[in-house]
Amino acid sequence: MKIFVINSGSSSIKYQLFEMPAAKTICSGLVERIGLSDSIITHKVFTDGTDEVTIKNLDILDHAIGLQEVNALLTDPKIGVIHDTDEIEVVGHRVVHGGEQFAVTTIISPAVKEQIKKLFPLAPLHNPANYLGIDVAEKIFKKAKQVAVFDTAFHQTMPEVAFRYAIPNEFYYTHGIRAYGFHGTSHKYVSEQAATYLNKKDAKVITIHLGNGCSMAAVDSGKCVDNSMGLGPMNGLIMGTRCGDIDQSVIFHLVNQLGYDLDQVNTILNKKSGMVGLTGHSDMRDITAELQKGSKDAQLAYDMYTYRIRKYIGTFTAVLNGLDAIVFTAGVGENDALTRKLSISNLEYLGIQLDEEKNLKREKGIREINAVDSKVKVLVIPTNEELEIAQQCHKLLH
Repeated sequence: MKIFVINSGSSSIKYQLFEMPAAKTICSGLVERIGLSDSIITHKVFTDGTDEVTIKNLDILDHAIGLQEVNALLTDPKIGVIHDTDEIEVVGHRVVHGGEQFAVTTIISPAVKEQIKKLFPLAPLHNPANYLGIDVAEKIFKKAKQVAVFDTAFHQTMPEVAFRYAIPNEFYYTHGIRAYGFHGTSHKYVSEQAATYLNKKDAKVITIHLGNGCSMAAVDSGKCVDNSMGLGPMNGLIMGTRCGDIDQSVIFHLVNQLGYDLDQVNTILNKKSGMVGLTGHSDMRDITAELQKGSKDAQLAYDMYTYRIRKYIGTFTAVLNGLDAIVFTAGVGENDALTRKLSISNLEYLGIQLDEEKNLKREKGIREINAVDSKVKVLVIPTNEELEIAQQCHKLLH
C-alpha cells in the first residue's frame, strides 16, 4: 500500500511517500516559501540506499500550485516513482488541533472537514493550512482515502486534573476551553521508540520536542498524562518566536497601561517573543553563533530556555512519580548539544547525569548520552512524524 503523507504549513508543504507495511520511504520533499517569490522545492528519491535530489526554484503562489508541482515530480517520466496518482491509496494529513472531537486517527468526510474548520480559532496559524492541504489533495489524489492524524489526539489520555483550567465550569462545558497539548505525533513516536529501546512497556518517560515550536510530555506506560502546551500552542517552554508560560497580568498591562490592542498582543506573544524577542534570532544556530561571539543576550536566552526545560523535568518527574528516561527530539533537541547539556545540568538529585563526550557525538538512530552510573537514561531519538502518520493510517485501514 502506498501512503502519501502531507504536513501542510502556512507557507510550506512537507511530504513523504511510503510503501506500507514495510515502512519504506520511496521519496520525500519540502515546498518552501509558498506565496512568496523564489519558492523552492527540494525533492528526494530513495533508490538502493542512495538519494537522488532535485531542487526547483519557481514562484508558487498557493498550496494548490505547490501540490501540483509535487505531483509532477512524483509522476515525472525520468525521476517519477509512480505512473499516476491512482497508485496512491491513502493520503495522510497532519492536522494540528482536533479539539475534544478527535481522539483517534480519522477518515476525512465533509462532516470531519467542517469540524476542523470550527477549530480554526484554537489553532489559527495551523488548522487553516492543514485544511487547505486536505482540500487540494482531494482534488489531486481523487481515488485515495484522505485520513487526518491530529497532533492533539495523543494527549487525549491526560486526566481531567491535568487538562482542566481553574476558571468557571461553563467555559469548559460550553466552549471546550481546556489544555489540549500539541506535537502529539512526535511525542507518541519517540516515547514508543524509547519504551522499545528500554524493553519496558510500563516505562515512565519525559519527551522533549525542541524545534521552532517546543513542548514536553509526561508519558506513563505509553499514555500521555501531561503536556506543557495548553489551549493553543503558545504555552509552556520558551520557543523560537513564542513566549511560553507568562503571567496573565502581562497581557492586561500591555492593553490597559501601554495601549496595545489584543491583536497586537497576540502578535507580540506568538511571533515576536521567545528567542527572537530575547536575541533578535529565532534559529538556535544563529543564537549559538552570537553566543560564541560573547553575546550576553544570547547567553541569557540559552539560560532561560534551558531553565524552563529543567523546571518541567522536575514537574513531570513528580507527576510520573518516577522516571526511566528523558528523550530529546526534533531539530534543536537532536542537534544542539549545548541545549541538552544545560537542560539536564544540576539534576543529580533526580539521578540524571550526562556523559559530555557522548553528548557531543553526532550519530544516526537512537543514542544514549547519559553517564554510565546515571539512574535515568538520557536518549536522543530522531522524530519521524510522517512515518508515525503513515503507520497510523495503515493501522486504521487494516
